[in-house]
Amino acid sequence: MSNSIKFVGVGGQGTILAAKIMCTVLINAGYDVKMSEIHGMSQRNGSVSSEVRYGDKVYSPVIEKGSADILVSFEQMEASRNINYLRKDGILIANNHKINSMVTLNGKIPYPENIFEAIGEKVKMYVLEAQQFANELGNIKVVNLIMLGALSKILVSKSLNWEEAIKDSVKPQFLEINLKAFKIGLNQVK
Repeated sequence: MSNSIKFVGVGGQGTILAAKIMCTVLINAGYDVKMSEIHGMSQRNGSVSSEVRYGDKVYSPVIEKGSADILVSFEQMEASRNINYLRKDGILIANNHKINSMVTLNGKIPYPENIFEAIGEKVKMYVLEAQQFANELGNIKVVNLIMLGALSKILVSKSLNWEEAIKDSVKPQFLEINLKAFKIGLNQVK
């Protein structure tokens, strides 16, 4: 049996780095891990997703619709677009942040309102103000570590060494702020 986590966001939010740190944590804990990623138009604020599957033996990184244990969304619309990947008793961890696409910026389509209210009726969900916390830390690029901190609280396991994986994945000059961001996210899930 394997477990699955789908990370979704918009280009530049650090979605893929978050998934890679997750893989490092799981590999270091002795799991068989597979990861896939889709960049799309990521450098132009396009959708980005990464799928991580882990367990005793994993044959494919692909997460089918309705089978993800956890969906980690770095942006509201991406949560809405990908909620169908989450299984019925799965968990959504979402950043309460909107990034306008070209069609919403030019006024052709309004950005949908009340996304989390509609989703919250269907799944267990944690919504974080990750953008706000990252701004308070002085670096918007640590949103991904805030989201990982929240995820780590849900994946409670003494065998997962997050700090070591973060040290292995970020540049030394950014380690301190990334560890602070991780701890903020950890404290957001009750």
